[in-house]
Amino acid sequence: MTSAARPRFPIILTILAVLLLGVLLALGVWQVQRMQWKEGLIAGAEAAAGQPPLPLTEALKLENPEFRRVLLTCRGLAAAPYVELQSIENSDAGVRLVSACAVEGGPTLLVDRGFVSAETSARPPVNVDDTMPVVITGVLRRAPAPSALTPPPAEGRFYGRDAEAMARALKVEGPVSPFTVFAVTSTNPDWGALKPSAPPAAFTNNHLGYALTWFGLAVALIAFYAVLLRRRMTRKDTES
Repeated sequence: MTSAARPRFPIILTILAVLLLGVLLALGVWQVQRMQWKEGLIAGAEAAAGQPPLPLTEALKLENPEFRRVLLTCRGLAAAPYVELQSIENSDAGVRLVSACAVEGGPTLLVDRGFVSAETSARPPVNVDDTMPVVITGVLRRAPAPSALTPPPAEGRFYGRDAEAMARALKVEGPVSPFTVFAVTSTNPDWGALKPSAPPAAFTNNHLGYALTWFGLAVALIAFYAVLLRRRMTRKDTES
C-alpha cells in the first residue's frame, strides 16, 4: 500500500492574496493620512476665520495664507471690468462678478466681488478710467481648478473658477496669483443687488469611514484565504 501524496501548498493563490492584502492595507493607511490632513485644514480654516484681517501684503507673506481675512485697496474696483461666474447661493441661481486687481510689487489678484441673482439683469457700471481707491475686507482662498467636465466659457460667462482663463478674459498682463480674494464688504455699496460673501469652508471628512472600509476588506480577505486554504488542504487529505 503506497502512502498518500502530501498536499501541495497553493503558492500562486498565496502570492495573489498577499499582493491584494498589501493594496488594501496601503489604501487604508492612505485614507488615515488623508483624514489627518483634512483635520489640519479644518483646524486652520477655523483658526484663520477668528483672526483679525491683515493687510494683503502681510497675509501673502504667511506660510499658508488661505482663509485669512485681508484688507485690500484696489484702484477703480467699483467700476472695473468683470467676468461672470455661474453660481448658486442659498438655492438661488445667479452669477458672481470677478474683477482683476493689480497689486504693487506682486502678481495680479482676482477679486470675487459677490453674488448677483439671476432675477437681476442690471450690472454695476464699467469705467476703465476710474482710479478711485476702493478698500474692502475679503477672504483669501485658492482658486480650485475646473474639472474636465466643466463647460468652456462663453461670452464672458464662466462655469468653473479658472483663474488663468479669467485673467486672460480681463486682459491681465503678467503673473496671476493662485489666490482669489472673496470680498465680504461691498465694492459697490450703492448697488444693493451685489451680495459680497465668501463661500463657507465646507470640508467633508469621510476618510475614517473609507479607511475602516479598506481595513475591513483586508480582514475579510484574510478570513476568506484561511477558509479557502483549509478546504483545499482538507480536500487533499480526503482524496488521499
